[in-house]
Formats: sequence, structure tokens, C-alpha cells
Amino acid sequence: MRDLGVGFGYLVKGQRWVGRHGRWFGFGLLPGLVTLVLYAGALIGLAYGADDLTAWATPFADDWSSPWQSMFRGFLTALLFAFGLFLVVVTFTAVTLLVGQPFYESLSEQVDRTEGGDVPESGLPLWRELWISGRDSLRVLALVALYGILLFALGFIPVIGQTVVPVIGFCVSGFFLAEELTAVALQRRRVELKERLALLRGRRMLTLGFGVPLTLAFLVPFVAVFLMPGAVAGATLMARDLTAPQDPRHPQVPPTAPNPYTLHKR
Repeated sequence: MRDLGVGFGYLVKGQRWVGRHGRWFGFGLLPGLVTLVLYAGALIGLAYGADDLTAWATPFADDWSSPWQSMFRGFLTALLFAFGLFLVVVTFTAVTLLVGQPFYESLSEQVDRTEGGDVPESGLPLWRELWISGRDSLRVLALVALYGILLFALGFIPVIGQTVVPVIGFCVSGFFLAEELTAVALQRRRVELKERLALLRGRRMLTLGFGVPLTLAFLVPFVAVFLMPGAVAGATLMARDLTAPQDPRHPQVPPTAPNPYTLHKR
């Protein structure tokens, strides 16, 4: 359980870092603003069309008497919007990182530079980095969609669907949100997606401590935009410790999983 607090600590440290480096905070806001406009339009469209979509998908309920028809379709509409919001929360970071790849790469490198030690560089051209980032984001999105469909189905179970399932949903969102953010720093260290997932699963509570509070914060309008620069900075700090050689100087990150960065360097 201690790892939950450590993970949250990285999120706080990231916000403090951009607070001390105001120019980089403003620099990191731009991609989030662009993505926010796109997603706001998509959510508004979903809000207006959710009722019609639910009615189209449930023709068998056309002859139901009131209030059962309105209650049933209202419940499905709420689930549909919740599922859309779930996808927005998870994919917002991926799309923002893709749009702002050069911005966040520079921000992450600056964090490495100010914290001392090596400043890893991928050595790849920008188009190649964008390709890898987009490819990995699609893979993560496919995983998230599978979890989302499963959780959507489980949402119909009485009591559990309204209590346990939402908690699991936030944990899933938090985990993959943390993966997308740490990917900025880990890709520069040549850590592939499969290895990144294994690294984060090895420190699952640490990952959730970082990602779940951020997921909850991202539910508040506009908050995601302003937290993104600090989130990238905090994820870079976490990635530095996760891939650092294990020694007494890193007691907060005990070796509980293989270090893929170390393996690559060998």
C-alpha cells in the first residue's frame, strides 16, 4: 500500500516541477488545448445523439409501457455516455501526446536534464517516433476497448455493476493513463510497449497511485489540460526511478520486476 502514496508523490512532484519552470508549463499547455476542443465537440455530439442511438439499438422496447421503457433506455443512455467518457479519459492522453509529441519530448528531456544524470535520446527521426507512438497508442486503445466492453457488460449486474465495476474501471483507466504518460520518457530509453506494460505491472500499486488520481482529476472540465505538463514531468520522474540501477540511493523503488532498460543497455 505504501506504493500508492509513492505513486501519488510523483504526480505532485511533476506539478511542482512545472510550477518552478513556468515557461515549460505554458509550452506544454498547447497540445492539450487543441485536443480539448476536439473532444468537447465529440462529447457534445454524443450527449445530443445518445437517446436516439439507444432507441435505435433497442427496438424491442418500443411497445413497453411507461415508465419501464423510459427507465430502461435512460439507464442504457447513461451507460453509453459513461462508456464514452471512459474512452475519452483513457484516450485523451494518447491523442494529446500524439498531437504534442515534439512538445512533450522536449519537456521530458528538460526534466531529465534538470534532475541530473543521463538524458537518453531515442536517436530516431521525428516521423519514426510519431509512428511508434501512434502504433503503441492504437494497441493500448484496443486493450482499453476490450476492458471497456467487459466492464460495460458487467455494469448490468445489480449492485456490483453500480459499485465494484466503476472502481475497477477507474483502476483500468489509471493504469493505462500512467502507461501513456511514462511512454514519453521510456520510449527515449528504447523500452518497448510489452516491456513497459511488464514494468508497470511489476509495480501495479505505484502505477495506480499515479494514474488513478489523475484519472479522477481529468473528469473535471479543463483540468486535464492544465495538469498535462505536470503529469508528463511526474511520469518522467517515475520512469527515471523505475529504470535506474537499483542501489541504496533508490530505496523508494525496490527491485520487484526486471528492468528492461538495463537489459537493453547490456
